[in-house]
Amino acid sequence: MRKSIIHLLLIGVFFASFSCKKANSETVKEEKASSYTVSSDSISLEWTAYKTTAKVPVKGTFTKIELKNTPSGASPEAAAGNIEFSIPIESIFTKDTIRDGKLKKFFFGNMLGTSSITGKTSLKENGMGEATISMNGVEKTVPVSYTTNGNVIEITAKLDLDNWQAQMALAALSEACYELHKGTDGVSKTRNTVDVLLQVSTQLQP
Repeated sequence: MRKSIIHLLLIGVFFASFSCKKANSETVKEEKASSYTVSSDSISLEWTAYKTTAKVPVKGTFTKIELKNTPSGASPEAAAGNIEFSIPIESIFTKDTIRDGKLKKFFFGNMLGTSSITGKTSLKENGMGEATISMNGVEKTVPVSYTTNGNVIEITAKLDLDNWQAQMALAALSEACYELHKGTDGVSKTRNTVDVLLQVSTQLQP
């Protein structure tokens, strides 16, 4: 009788152990299956250009960003670091319709085949990375930095428009906005640098 009880206890321990291992295995599988994803409506882009000798900022956005892929990864950084995008020029927005029209006509209108700006991101683990951007028929890779706040990644970059051979487009915009880009010193100046902030909100998917 005593041997039978011991035998039953051993069988119970065996099955309990097996059940725990199975549950743990399923948990691991669930964790491995989880990933972060990015959708078009979870991305926003803000740019800051500069005018006058005093470098007065002019801010704007693009209201539409189209994803050319379905980025995902095991972390928010991995998902945000694998984005391929297309930004229609028509979606430029500065809260000033006259300025928007001038940017479309005189700046982007003087670029080669630039109805959209295209690009992709590549992030590393140390808060740095790269972005490859194509416009005016030129593709250039620039360094970027990023910060993580929960599921949100903020990517920043400084663009020198000369790298995209945009001198003619910038000159046309400068001429069209001559008086508006004149500072207190009487000098009209349109800067060739633009600061970009790309904010990516990632979602955790099971």
